[in-house]
Amino acid sequence: MPQKHPDLSRETLVMGDDTAQTVVRAEQCDALAARHIAHVSVVDAAAPYTVVRTNLSGAFMQVCLGGEGQTLLDGRWYTHKPGSVTFAPAHVLHAFHCVPGKRWQLAWVRFKPESVRSVDGAMAPAMSPFDGRVLQNAIQGLAAEMEGAADPGTCVVWVDVIERYVARILEPLQREPRLVPVWNAVKNDLARDWTLADLAALASTSEEHLRRLCQKSLGRSPGKQLANLRIAHAAHLLATTSEKIEAIAHSVGYVNPFAFSNTFKRLTGFRPSDYRMRHL
Repeated sequence: MPQKHPDLSRETLVMGDDTAQTVVRAEQCDALAARHIAHVSVVDAAAPYTVVRTNLSGAFMQVCLGGEGQTLLDGRWYTHKPGSVTFAPAHVLHAFHCVPGKRWQLAWVRFKPESVRSVDGAMAPAMSPFDGRVLQNAIQGLAAEMEGAADPGTCVVWVDVIERYVARILEPLQREPRLVPVWNAVKNDLARDWTLADLAALASTSEEHLRRLCQKSLGRSPGKQLANLRIAHAAHLLATTSEKIEAIAHSVGYVNPFAFSNTFKRLTGFRPSDYRMRHL
């Protein structure tokens, strides 16, 4: 029987009676607010646990600690298993849910819109290997401190550990310096008709090796990374300016408005005009 996924057209939060969650929010914790982190959480979930975010204002990092669930990334559903981390940049359609009959243990960090993780989030990997146990312990330690003495200095220490582990996984270009000039050049000229040969030349490597580097560091091909950067910037322009949609499409490298609209819907869940209406 095919896997049944949630309706992606509307915001959804279904916890269920068999799901337990530990969460600390920036409204409660000054140390999180100072790092532009909206909230951190550890969850032990079971069906019907479902989350659909049609307007992800800040980036979202999620680590699978145990069990198995389904996560939407780059417009596709992936099985999320232990030892891996997923990342959703701001302004994309984001969703995840439990599989009936299977428990799922998660830890996550959600960033505020003003966080550098949200601004440059599309550079982060879609899915990568990651042992989240220390991150889990740091979140639980912060939660325990907030429930007890709530000492500001101690909270800063826990949040510093969280931030250090976040940086370790969300700065893949630091681990692969050959990609730095590639994506810096692309971000500075999204309208250019970039070819794989152009990108490989910037990395001083072959096209096939560039594919391997991007897949290893970012969890996606060079073409998919290019599309993510373009659509992330287009979503920002749609949400913050009154510029015409066709002009925005051209500014991020789409000559064909239909190709732009289809790619935008695949990655954000909405047509560009509908997306803009949600931000008016």
